[in-house]
Amino acid sequence: MSSPKPGGEREKLVSKLPAHLRQALKVRAAQLNTDLQDAVSVGIQAWQAHPAPLPQIETAGAESFGTWLPEGLYDSFKSDSRDRGISYIQGLAQAVALWLEQNPADETQTVRRLVVCNQKGGVGKTAVSAGIAQAFAEMGSRTLLVDYDPQGHLSHQLGLKAIPAGQESLVTHMLHRDDTQQPLIDLTVVIEGQRFGDRLRVLPAAFDAFLLDSGLTIFRGPRHAALERALVTVEEHFDVIVVDSPPSLGLAMDAGLVYGRQRDGEKPGSSGLVIPVEAEDTSAQAYGMLIDQVSSLVRDYDIDVEQLGLVVNKYDSRRGFIATSSLDKWKALGSPPVLSVIPDVKEQREAVRVQRPLLDYAPECDQAHGMRQIVRGLA
Repeated sequence: MSSPKPGGEREKLVSKLPAHLRQALKVRAAQLNTDLQDAVSVGIQAWQAHPAPLPQIETAGAESFGTWLPEGLYDSFKSDSRDRGISYIQGLAQAVALWLEQNPADETQTVRRLVVCNQKGGVGKTAVSAGIAQAFAEMGSRTLLVDYDPQGHLSHQLGLKAIPAGQESLVTHMLHRDDTQQPLIDLTVVIEGQRFGDRLRVLPAAFDAFLLDSGLTIFRGPRHAALERALVTVEEHFDVIVVDSPPSLGLAMDAGLVYGRQRDGEKPGSSGLVIPVEAEDTSAQAYGMLIDQVSSLVRDYDIDVEQLGLVVNKYDSRRGFIATSSLDKWKALGSPPVLSVIPDVKEQREAVRVQRPLLDYAPECDQAHGMRQIVRGLA
């Protein structure tokens, strides 16, 4: 069946799709930074234009699947299915399989690295980091969420304990990699949730992360590359790595910002900074300080660090002119764009209280949809 989307430009397709094709579609679309509905539309059009009959696909046990198609495409697809003597479910399965065949994964594409940062505390870096990592995993991407903040709020909010001082952790792999014995991937923890399908892992905080800045001052290697030299060992396991940064402008933050730089051959917009802010004046001042730090690193190391977008977090228009006028100013910047405005409602606080991922605890709340909007804006 189909139903019109507001504006009349697209119609909703509701059908069924085998689980393995649905999962492969989500993963491939995420890998190629392609919107799911566009992938299905292109697949159906390629299926319609294909000169020869396509192999039958086993559709027993197919589950409900919905997306949006350009107006008129669903009707023509149904007509073509009837003409070919196959069910709509079979036709959709063939179209998706054809799209997957014609759009292989880009094996040269490096892992996406998103550094969520703002030196001002309390703007919601942890909530945004966790939310977008969950949204990426929900969409099919293998995602690592790195708790790079010494305070360890991210780990605690997800029910994880920080790694005790003296044990191997991200910090020891940054400062003493040659002496470490346990692979960093073994320190990551799977976050349970049907929506994530074992695709979401967390690298917990370390109790001795407070000493990272002082450790970097005597580090014998390139200090700005310390985070990358640790995380590069796990990159092959993931499509996306999201770093929850500390609220500071120190050496650890330098390493975090450099990790988000655009690498040689990497597509623009793949990696960079996601910056949570609030609709008030001090947040604008802190943003200016962060950009000064980024500019210094870009100049000193001749790198390109892209600001992918702002997230106006904990927004409440009832706070009056300060909130509404500040939001207008953030939007007026234009570059970086405002990826989403996340409302200040109760579900995020409730998820933290029960130590569950937001998209698992309240998947249909406004904040959860806001996190998905960020990910769509980053695609």
